[in-house]
Parts: sequence; structure tokens; C-alpha cells
Amino acid sequence: MLQGKCAVITGSTSGIGLGMALVLARQGANIVLNGFGDHEGPRTEVLAADQANGIRVGYHGADMSKPAEIEAMMAYADQEFGGCDILVNNAGIQHVAPVESFPVERWDAIIAINLSSAFHTTRLALPGMKRKGWGRIINVASVHGLVASAQKSAYVAAKHGLVGFTKSVALEIATSGVTANAICPGWVLTPLVQKQVDARALADGVDGEEAKRRLLAEKQPSLQFTTPEQLGELAAFLCSNAASNVQGQAWSLDGGWTAQ
Repeated sequence: MLQGKCAVITGSTSGIGLGMALVLARQGANIVLNGFGDHEGPRTEVLAADQANGIRVGYHGADMSKPAEIEAMMAYADQEFGGCDILVNNAGIQHVAPVESFPVERWDAIIAINLSSAFHTTRLALPGMKRKGWGRIINVASVHGLVASAQKSAYVAAKHGLVGFTKSVALEIATSGVTANAICPGWVLTPLVQKQVDARALADGVDGEEAKRRLLAEKQPSLQFTTPEQLGELAAFLCSNAASNVQGQAWSLDGGWTAQ
């Protein structure tokens, strides 16, 4: 159980990040949510997930492309929760286009939010974790941190970079009581992926269920989406004593995608 620990989860007002927040809250962790849009609904949902531990749930709206706002978010965790014990770098955006026509500003934004933000949160969280002799850094990469797909050059570059960053950090902190690992999901039915399903349904002239099946069939042999809940349970395992010697790993949860 994680009573008294504080988990800062970027991009956690929906999708994977919210799923992780719900599971860690059930384990007793206090939660700092981050993201755009409505945050009161997700905050209420996370509070409701905790049945017995009396957790606290905060929110900071830092833009993950802006280092100064990231610094403000980490300072908020220090001031309000006594520091960040569990850091989940989940915030991410996507854009699909061929390299030669990939918008430069979209490339820069994807690298900033999907990769550089993890550097900024990590450099700010590590001193406190080291002082306590305990910490967990969990970077939500992707199967695209391990393999590539066409027309996703920025996303693939950022996620490969995030896996490499995770390994480097893990080597630096190997004797500190802090661990750093990456989780690499395949298809997860988040709002981001639902847009791709809707686009496939429109382009192919099929219903939503058939569009999902076709999307999965291209890459994910299980023909099942990984769920945010499953990713949250893996994060909880990485926070447990059983995982105290798991260090620098890129853990796939992808229905067989990278086994091919």
C-alpha cells in the first residue's frame, strides 16, 4: 500500500493518466492531477476511488511544454504534499504526417511534451526522492518507444528517446532506493485513439466496432485494447516492494504487438 506517498501524474485528467490515478488512489497514494479541460470531474472520480485511506487529491494545470510551469507544478507538490514520491510522466500528444510535410511546430511540441517534460519533472523530483531513500519514476512510453510506424516520426522519436532516458536515469540512481522504468502500451482506447477509430470508420465506411477490429488487426494480435486500469495495475506493481529491483526496464503491455 502507498499511504502517505504522493503521486504526481502528468496528463491525468483523462485516459491512461486518469486510469493510473484511480489505481494508485486505491492503493492509498495522494494524487496530484495535471491536464487541460475539466479537472473537477476527474478529481471527484479519484477521490471516490479511495474507500478507506482518506487521501488528498490536488490539481495543477501546468502546460508540459513550458519548463517554468513544470517547475511551478513540482513546487506545488512539495508545498502541498511534502514532495513527489511517485512520478508518472504520461502527458503526450500525437500528429500524423509524412516527414517531408511534417509541420515544424508540431514536431517541436511533440518533443517538448512527450520527451522534454519528463526530463524536467525528473530533474526536479529526484533530489527529494534521494533524500527519502525511496521513489518511483514511471515513464509512459509506448510500443513506439520500441518499434516504429510510418508517418509518426516525431512521436516515435520522442518515445524512443523516453525509453533511452529511462535507462540512463536508472543507471544513475541504481543504488539510491529510487527506480526508473518505462511502460510501453500498445493500442489503448483513449480519447486520442478513439479519434483514429472514428477516422477509420469514416474512411472505410464501416461501423465503430468494425473500425476497432481493423485497427487492432494491423498491429495487436490479441485483438483487444489494453485498458487504462491494466496500465494502472502495472504502475502499482512497479511501486511495490516486489519491484524494488526492477530498474531501467521498458515493459510492454501490447497484446503481442512487439513479439512479432
